Amino acid sequence: MTTTFEDQRAALADVVAIPVTPFAEDGTIDRDAHRALLRRLLDGGIRTLTPGGNTGEFYALTPEERRLVSELTVQEARERAAILVGVGHDVPTAVASARHARELGAGMVMVHQPVHPYVSAGGWVDYHRAVAEAVPELGVVPYIRNAQLPGARLAELADHCPNVIGVKYAVPDAARFAAFARDAGLERFAWVAGLAEPYAPSYFSAGATGFTSGLVNVAPAVSLNMIEALRAGDYPAAMKIWEQIRRFEELRAADGSANNVAVVKEALASLGLCRRDVRPPSKPLPTEERAEVAAIAAGWST
Repeated sequence: MTTTFEDQRAALADVVAIPVTPFAEDGTIDRDAHRALLRRLLDGGIRTLTPGGNTGEFYALTPEERRLVSELTVQEARERAAILVGVGHDVPTAVASARHARELGAGMVMVHQPVHPYVSAGGWVDYHRAVAEAVPELGVVPYIRNAQLPGARLAELADHCPNVIGVKYAVPDAARFAAFARDAGLERFAWVAGLAEPYAPSYFSAGATGFTSGLVNVAPAVSLNMIEALRAGDYPAAMKIWEQIRRFEELRAADGSANNVAVVKEALASLGLCRRDVRPPSKPLPTEERAEVAAIAAGWST
């Protein structure tokens, strides 16, 4: 029996939420706060969750913590959301994480862009092929941040691994995305705008059908309003939302995204939802920027 992955593809054509990982005062994962934040997303209408994403501080978590985050997410979501587990690091670790996701009952894994100073296009294919072939029952979604990777290489990967069903594309160049998607096969994959709401309108115009979001932790309704506008082809409405979230996202993107997660956690802290703590190499938001973030978050919550 051939798996079509129709449900997984549909889940990618949505707001793909990247939950934060809240920390307790002692620095461990705050399980109660994590569950509460997940419930808030689910109750807010979010139907696709990515434990182990960059907004969840994937690279700052231990292997045990990454497994815990996946377990908590699957347990809390149950049948309410599709789960796209972030995996990565060396090949054996990525494969073990993907198999753990399968054991939990997740339907998909997102393979983080390999962190290595020397990434060849052929080696990129080999890396993802090793993960995809280890979990043929799961949908596999490469997370592409490499502007040098040609679309033909993604097509090559999918020729070997039909469970490669979607792409989180996070190169900040809409024209490059449009070309890459068409070289790889626009209709062959579910295309997710991997740079969130700021890039979603331009990427949707070029063929994306979903977008990732860290902002969604703070204001699920704002993200859902944007995707509804984009689905309807109402770009003026989408751009009004873009204007609404612009300053928040500018703060996240400043200084090479130095405060990307810190801004989200600061907003959540201002709403009393979790502590502002982040782990190195991130740092909590500077005091002088906290009031501005709190004011933005308060405006969305009213």
